[in-house]
Amino acid sequence: MAFRAVHAHWGTVFAHLPDLGCGQAWETVWKARPAAPLACPECLHPVHAKVSRGGLRFFAHAPRPPHCEIALQGESEAHHLLKLELAGAARDAGAHAELEVRAADGSWRADVLATDPAGTWRTALEAQLSPITADTITTRTERMQADGVTSCWFSDRPRPPWLGAVPSLRLATTDAGLLVTEGLVKFAGGSWTAVPPVPVAEFLRWAFTGKVEQHAPRSPLGYPARQLARVWTAPTYVAAEDAHLVDVRRREQERERRLAEQRAEAAKRRAEIDTSNVLSRAEALELAAEAEEQVRLAPSGPAEVSHHVLKMNRGVRQAIAYLAREFGIAAEIGWSSSDPRWAGGTPLVAEDGTPVAVVDPAPFLIKGEAFRLLAGMLLLFATPADVQRFDRTTRGARKPRVPVDGWKMQHTGPESPASPAAPAAAPKGRAPRLVSRPCPRAADVDAE
Repeated sequence: MAFRAVHAHWGTVFAHLPDLGCGQAWETVWKARPAAPLACPECLHPVHAKVSRGGLRFFAHAPRPPHCEIALQGESEAHHLLKLELAGAARDAGAHAELEVRAADGSWRADVLATDPAGTWRTALEAQLSPITADTITTRTERMQADGVTSCWFSDRPRPPWLGAVPSLRLATTDAGLLVTEGLVKFAGGSWTAVPPVPVAEFLRWAFTGKVEQHAPRSPLGYPARQLARVWTAPTYVAAEDAHLVDVRRREQERERRLAEQRAEAAKRRAEIDTSNVLSRAEALELAAEAEEQVRLAPSGPAEVSHHVLKMNRGVRQAIAYLAREFGIAAEIGWSSSDPRWAGGTPLVAEDGTPVAVVDPAPFLIKGEAFRLLAGMLLLFATPADVQRFDRTTRGARKPRVPVDGWKMQHTGPESPASPAAPAAAPKGRAPRLVSRPCPRAADVDAE
C-alpha cells in the first residue's frame, strides 16, 4: 500500500490530500478512463489509484512490478495515518512538511521531512510501528545525520526497545489528540521526571525553535518507566542537572576530606596507643620477671608443691613441647604461678627467667596488672575449643577485656596447624609476637 505516486504531467501526487497536492480532484486519477499516467516514485512501474473498504485512498502497483521496496513491503494504514498526523503537526508548528522524501543518493528516505521556511535546518519525522532493532534504527539515523538531517522517531507501541537509543518519543492517541507520553522529561529534586503529556505539534514547535533538545541524562530517571539513554528536555533542565552534579561532587569531596581527617586522627591515636601499650607491656613483663626471680630464689612450701603438681600436668607439658617444636624455645614452668598477674594460668619462662607464655589463663581473672601483662604475651591452650571459649568469654563480657590488637593465642594439640616460624633474629628465650585477630570491640588501651 503506497500513498504517493508520480503523475506524468502533474508531478508528485498524494492520496491523502483532497487536491492530491497539485490542485486536482481524486476522481481524476481514480477509476479514470483512460487510466491516469501514474507511476511508483521508487521503481517507476505503473500504479493505480484505489480505495480500501474503510475508505482509505492509496496507490497499488500494477501486476508484475520489478524489485521495489514499496511493492515488497507496502505500508500499513496505521503507519500512513501516523505519518499524516506528524506532517500536520509539523505544519502546525510552523515548518514546511513533505512526505516520503528520499536522499539524492537514495541512502535514506524520510517518512516526513520538516524544513525551516528559511532553509536553515531539516528534520526527519519517522513513524516506526513495526519491530526494529536499536542497531538498525541507529544506522538509519546516522545515515540521515551524515547528510545534515536531524531526526526524531515516533511510535505508539507500549515499549519500543529502541526508545532512547536514538532521538525518539512514545505517543498515545487520546480524546485531546496525539500526545507525547514518554521521552520528554524535566529535572527536579536530583532526578529526571516525566512532564505531563503534550500535543505533538507543541513538542515540534519547541524542538524546531530550540526550546527542547536531545540530552544524555547522567542522573536517574525518577519515574516508573525504563531508564533511557537519551531524552528530550529544555536547556534550562540540562543546566540544572549540571549544577546538581557539581554540588554532589562538592559534597562528596567534602565528605572524603572529612573522612581523610578522621582516618589521619585515628591513625595518630592508634600510634599513640601502640606506643603506650609497648611501654606498658614491657613494664608489666619486667615486673613479672622480677616477681618470678624472687620466688625462684626463695620458694615457699606452697610454691614448691604447686610447681611439682604443674610438672605432672599434661597440658603444661604439651605447651612446653609446643614452644620447643615451633619456636625452638627451651621453656620451663615458672615458680610464681600463684601470682594474680597470671590470671590463674601457668607461666612458662625461658632459661634466663624471662616469661615467654602463659598456659590456660582464666578469662574472668584478667584485670588490672594481669590484663596489661597478658595483653602482650602468647597464650597457649590445649584445644581449639579452649581458644574459642577464652576469646568468646573475654569479648562477650559486659566490659570486654580484649587488647586493642587482640589476644595472641595458639592451641598446642597435635592437630594444631603449623604456627608461623619464629623470626631468625629473635632473641633466644623470647616467644615471637604472633599475628593477632581483628578486635572490633577492643578498648583503646590495655587498661581496665
